[in-house]
Amino acid sequence: MTSVLYDTPGPKAKARNWIYTVVFLVLLGLALWWALSLMADKHQLDADKWSPFVTDGQIWSTFLIPGLLETLKAGAIAMVIALPLGALLGIGRLSDHAWVRVPVGAVVEFFRAIPVLMLILFGVAFYRVFTDVSSDIRPLYAVVTGLVLYNAAVIAEIVRAGVLSLPRGQTDAAKAIGMRKGQTMLYVLIPQAVTAMLPALVSQLVVILKDTALGGAVLGLTDLMSMNRQISANYSNTIATLFVIALLYIAVNFALTTFASWLEGRLRKSSKSTGAVVAGDVAEVDAGGAAGVGEAP
Repeated sequence: MTSVLYDTPGPKAKARNWIYTVVFLVLLGLALWWALSLMADKHQLDADKWSPFVTDGQIWSTFLIPGLLETLKAGAIAMVIALPLGALLGIGRLSDHAWVRVPVGAVVEFFRAIPVLMLILFGVAFYRVFTDVSSDIRPLYAVVTGLVLYNAAVIAEIVRAGVLSLPRGQTDAAKAIGMRKGQTMLYVLIPQAVTAMLPALVSQLVVILKDTALGGAVLGLTDLMSMNRQISANYSNTIATLFVIALLYIAVNFALTTFASWLEGRLRKSSKSTGAVVAGDVAEVDAGGAAGVGEAP
């Protein structure tokens, strides 16, 4: 069987693939063995490094849980602001009016081109020089500002790509029944494009949540990442602390993507039951690349 992307491997190709798989697994096992041996030589696998996370509840109540809540708060605020702002910018990029489309496009490209860490540092400087925001909450303001500016620009490209992925006939049909451009966008295109945009949007929300760690690493935001320094100072277990923190990030992001997968399935079922057109998935957008557009069915 042959597809557009590849030919079905024959017996020799299958044998080579098995050999490659075995070699990779052996190399991976050796790499893990080397890493664990190195950690054991440095006493990083000793029980006293890891037992506090099981036996000492204070490490959770004093450090990890408050840090996780601060991470979730910063991420949630940034998501709530960036999603509608990005949607508005994406719709603005699709405007028929050049006086709207060109400035919005310039804003989107500008903020997509700047590293999010630099935007966060600009935010710190802005709130310190031009506002009376307390130094205690200034890191949170700066992190949220930087994440919103960058991710709203990326979400704008996702929205634009999602709308453009729909068949041209959807717009033509709306025009045929007398709908204006705004009505077509609001009632026809956006609802159908949501399903196509959802995987890329969820990926970007995960990026927002992970990038809050920049505030903890650089600005002293009391988030989950910053707790590494405090726990390590009290328990002298930097590697174990980073490992546990990484597991917490994985758990939160896995929960977010699992919920998004369930929601996407519900939306696709709803679209099929109502006869709505569902476009292909929109490719993820990064700071340097353009948004991909899935082919319409």
